[in-house]
Amino acid sequence: MNNFIKVGIAFGLVLLMASCSNKRRPNYQYMPNMYEPVGYETYQGFNEDEVTRIALFKGVSEAMLPPDNTIPRGWMPYGLENTIEGKELSRLKTSPLDSLKSEANLAKGKELFNIYCAICHGPKGDGQGTLVKREKILGVPSYADAARDITVGSTYHVIYYGLNSMGSYAVQLNHEERWQVAEYVMKLKQDL
Repeated sequence: MNNFIKVGIAFGLVLLMASCSNKRRPNYQYMPNMYEPVGYETYQGFNEDEVTRIALFKGVSEAMLPPDNTIPRGWMPYGLENTIEGKELSRLKTSPLDSLKSEANLAKGKELFNIYCAICHGPKGDGQGTLVKREKILGVPSYADAARDITVGSTYHVIYYGLNSMGSYAVQLNHEERWQVAEYVMKLKQDL
């Protein structure tokens, strides 16, 4: 008898649900926050009311300027300005990379040069890259030109800040990679 009552109640609930459903309207959603996205503003601040109990986050919002005299993690400051005087001072700089690993540095420099630089400067550094041959960019000089008095420090300076129509590659290459490319450019200059 007990089972008969349970089956009857279950059958009654099914009939009730079937009779109350409307085919023209969608059913109720279980956990609707999974179906409807929550839009976030990109640079919105914290809700002041919710965070007042934590004094550390009061008034803090995303994408604020960093404090003065701080260096982002993984970033090495260069120390020379993007001026003519800074470029002349960069000629005196030497590579801080380990001289015992010079072959490994040159191999990595060649790899990075072929990725970032050879499209304009050419794989040999002769100024005949793919974009120059297609006449998309003009005036890329060869490293073999006698007037090109470049050093490893001045090459690093140009990679860091850019020069003329060449943009800066300071974001694409980290501190060590910029020195590796600069050393490889000096090797290309010797080979030409």
